[in-house]
Amino acid sequence: MNLIKMEPMLQIKDLRVEVDGKEILKGINLKVNKGEIHAIMGPNGTGKSTLAYAIAGHPKYKITNGSIIFNGKDMTKLAPYERAKEGLFLAFQYPTEISGVNISHFLYTISKLRNNLNPLEFRKQLIEKGRIVNIDKTFLDRQLNVGFSGGEKKILEILQMLMINPKFAVLDETDSGLDIDSLQTISNAINQLRSDDFSALVVTHYQRILNFIKPDFIHVLIDGNIVKTGDFNLAKELESKGYTWLNQDFTK
Repeated sequence: MNLIKMEPMLQIKDLRVEVDGKEILKGINLKVNKGEIHAIMGPNGTGKSTLAYAIAGHPKYKITNGSIIFNGKDMTKLAPYERAKEGLFLAFQYPTEISGVNISHFLYTISKLRNNLNPLEFRKQLIEKGRIVNIDKTFLDRQLNVGFSGGEKKILEILQMLMINPKFAVLDETDSGLDIDSLQTISNAINQLRSDDFSALVVTHYQRILNFIKPDFIHVLIDGNIVKTGDFNLAKELESKGYTWLNQDFTK
């Protein structure tokens, strides 16, 4: 047994989160050990993205109770950039377009959060990582997400992750809107990071991406609570039965 994997990377304890005065998360408990990939599944509007943003420290998502412990350090009150410096990465469900910001310059700036590369080393690594996600180097001189398709935005998010090389990645519906080729490209990139020093939380509606990434555990989130946890077979069961059967059991 690999003891490294038994050490917790992320621990969430009795987490309650409000958005605009409404409680969305109602006491989440979750532990992700080093080297593990977990998936959060559930229907629309149940709190999946709220959990992702709360972990990342988005100020709109107000934590009213509980804690977020990352590598033994309480991050509950840390600013988003402080969490990023600790090794936390969030891939957004809807990446923002930013006019006038060159992709290469942006990636160089954020990569300095975790890596001390000179410009030449950075450029070499950027081109190498770009090949992993099938991005041509001419693409890297465009403006950040401006005029990009949904799939291109998602792939660029994964390139950011590869350049930062985080300890923990939260992937908020990275698979939404992707064709099969883009999905395989993104999944391969995520799998390349898999190691005893990397963990991830994959937020998704569907089994599709999980066929490529193969999580260690799957958690179902309904009405702000984790109502069921299982292995990959749980995703197959959800694919055939939907979420209604669990929702009925939970509300009885």
